Amino acid sequence: MSDAATPDALSPTLLQRVEELRRRLHEANYEYYVLDSPTLSDADWDRMLRELKEIEAAHPELMTPDSPTLRVGAEPATQFRKVQHLAPMYSLDNAFSADELTAWEERNARIASEVRDAGYVTELKIDGTAVALRYEDGVLVRGATRGNGAIGEEITKNIRTIRDIPLRLRETKGMPDVLEIRGEVYMPLSGFREMNERREEAGEPVFANPRNAAAGALRQLDPRLTAQRPLRFFGFQIQLDPDRNDRLPAQTQQDILALLQEWGVPVNPNRTMCGTMLAVIEYTKHAETQREGLDYGIDGVVVKVAPLELWPELGVVGGREPRYSIAYKFPPDLAVTRLLAIELNVGRTGSINPYARLEPVEIGGAMVKLATLHNFDDIARKDLRTGDMVVVKRAGEVIPQVVGPVVERRTGAEREFVPPTRCPSCDTEIERPAGEVMAYCPNSACPARIYWGLVHFVSQDAMDIRGLGERTVAQLLEADLVRDHADLYGLTEAQLAGLDGFGTVSARNLVQSIATSREQPLSRLLFGLGIRHVGTHAAQVLAREFGTMAALMDAEVASLAAVHGIGGTTAEAVGAFMADPHNRALVERLAAAGLNMDEPVERAEHSTLAGRTFVVTGTHGMSRKEITSLIERHGGRVTGGVSRSTDYLVAGESPGSKLDRARELGVRIIDEQELLALAASEVN
Repeated sequence: MSDAATPDALSPTLLQRVEELRRRLHEANYEYYVLDSPTLSDADWDRMLRELKEIEAAHPELMTPDSPTLRVGAEPATQFRKVQHLAPMYSLDNAFSADELTAWEERNARIASEVRDAGYVTELKIDGTAVALRYEDGVLVRGATRGNGAIGEEITKNIRTIRDIPLRLRETKGMPDVLEIRGEVYMPLSGFREMNERREEAGEPVFANPRNAAAGALRQLDPRLTAQRPLRFFGFQIQLDPDRNDRLPAQTQQDILALLQEWGVPVNPNRTMCGTMLAVIEYTKHAETQREGLDYGIDGVVVKVAPLELWPELGVVGGREPRYSIAYKFPPDLAVTRLLAIELNVGRTGSINPYARLEPVEIGGAMVKLATLHNFDDIARKDLRTGDMVVVKRAGEVIPQVVGPVVERRTGAEREFVPPTRCPSCDTEIERPAGEVMAYCPNSACPARIYWGLVHFVSQDAMDIRGLGERTVAQLLEADLVRDHADLYGLTEAQLAGLDGFGTVSARNLVQSIATSREQPLSRLLFGLGIRHVGTHAAQVLAREFGTMAALMDAEVASLAAVHGIGGTTAEAVGAFMADPHNRALVERLAAAGLNMDEPVERAEHSTLAGRTFVVTGTHGMSRKEITSLIERHGGRVTGGVSRSTDYLVAGESPGSKLDRARELGVRIIDEQELLALAASEVN
């Protein structure tokens, strides 16, 4: 290396700038993920990170192991090497009832009588993937999976892409030179849903649940793919090197969690200190009621004896399960039932969607009769057969799904599934585009496609025609009153009044609702047209980019693909839709019927909502998605949970615990009308 390329020969100003950029970006991560109080905007973060990347690209010798630029992903690995943890990562024994928790305490008390008066720390059990992060001199040098507990796989490059894992711990007096921080990598439910929506729009297979998606992301050989997944991290343990005499300034598990926060490691705020086992049991009941309001999956509560000094005395069972901690597990969300039939429906885009008809079974308090089977490849991979006893999973808001067959319970009478070659609705030969997992009916006149296309067109996220549901759409088609979307706008009160269940008032209301939908913006219309791979997000991006339907219809595929957020697959689908004479004629008829063909341009930079963070809770006159869309159009941001960084809580009827949290943090609380007033106002 020449003298001109050495760090010593570089400009002191440049070196200072690199250090300042790294320091500010690390500090911004700490403020955002640990303090919930960001002071650096997303735009400033992106600008500073881009500047640092440009400097490091020009001067590779300045790259350090804790550089924030590593979060965007490094070059792909060829394999994961095995690494040994500082000490074993134990698994936990499980308790499924209050009696089993009490029995656990009794067993421990026979070893150390002080347990009953020592108190317990309770933490929510995150449904994620356990990892161990090795820090040397405060810098992250290695990340590893749990593996078999003693040896895991090194995934350092992937770990570095997770923004709330600190690449350098905050300086704290007395920090050991070598340590492991252990915790759970998880995927927020909101991020999981958004990711699946994008994958669905791009024609890619969706993930079954957040846990599998997180685990799969960590084991990607290409870290750039991991960086695209919305992964997060909670720390809960510090492991020191047993061959050294290091000590921590901590006496309890509460102290450990506080120390992690002090070092800049995010820990779950949903934890508490319980003085007695009775208090622990009460907390487990409370935690189960919290599940629906959280933006991440939990499957129980981890209970730990609070004083660290009691842990060695209590010991480890069989070298695997520490006595000082136990996992209280919520009631299972799995059940076994019989697969009665594999049936098919045809979606609005022509997709052939298999689903399972099940012998009814109760899972998590709900009766489940149907479950998704995703696609034909998924059925083949799981080797599902009609008549099988199958494991069915239902978790949170995820649609029930068939996990797999119970092979040992087969009798020989089960029937293998043979994928169809023709559409079950119109008997047209099915097509499967190269590179896609779904099969499609290509017939635009397919009765099922027309029906579901109309149902989609009038849905809440599209044209939002109130009073026009699946049953009424079926009646309109059966009576030959409509054949496509444009026919809806010619319906009269007299025609509707002749349908079963309609009277003068209901007919008038529906005609008015149809008329009102003419004012929906272009993005709603685009989504409502049911273009393959165009979901709500892609429709908004396209509408804002092109502004008018005319400009979009004339756009070349290359121009569509060049739009940020629109991939090649979506661009080709939009181009093909717009080039189809039948579709162009439909759009022209809709325009002639008076539908809005433009997207309103709102001056978000002058809105009082711009740059603000909102949480929406409770029931409102507008739908939750309408409120979210309004906020985002005006430059605001909607998140799932109330924190110190929340500017406004938009509270409706039955707001739940988020209202209490907002009051506790001093977050401004507004209702729907106040939000609309804010959106209508401007700042100078």
